[in-house]
Parts: sequence; structure tokens; C-alpha cells
Amino acid sequence: MECTITRNKSNCTCTYDPCPRKGKCCECITYHRQRGELPGCLFPPEVEKTYDRSIEAFIKAHQ
Repeated sequence: MECTITRNKSNCTCTYDPCPRKGKCCECITYHRQRGELPGCLFPPEVEKTYDRSIEAFIKAHQ
């Protein structure tokens, strides 16, 4: 499957602008998974802006 970086970037809600994985969803997921985290796009905007990508923050945000 071909990566659609331009389209992915237009839908990316991550506010960490210098990220080299922006628009490269498979790399983003792998990066955060290796750290026991989730990507920013899975969080509500107000939580995403804290850069706390922990599973605990995800659960708390969605309770």
C-alpha cells in the first residue's frame, strides 16, 4: 500500500510541529507504541496539547 503523506498531514491533529513522522502514520504508531504511548490523533484536542501520550491519559480523557 502506498503512503498518502499529504492527505495524512491534512487530517493529522498532532500539534507537535517539528515531528519528522507527521503524515507517516505507520511510523508514528510504531514510535509511540515502542514507548508505551498512543499517537496524539487519538486524544481530544485539549488533552493532545499536553503531549501526555500515556495510555492512562487516554483512558482518563475518554471516561
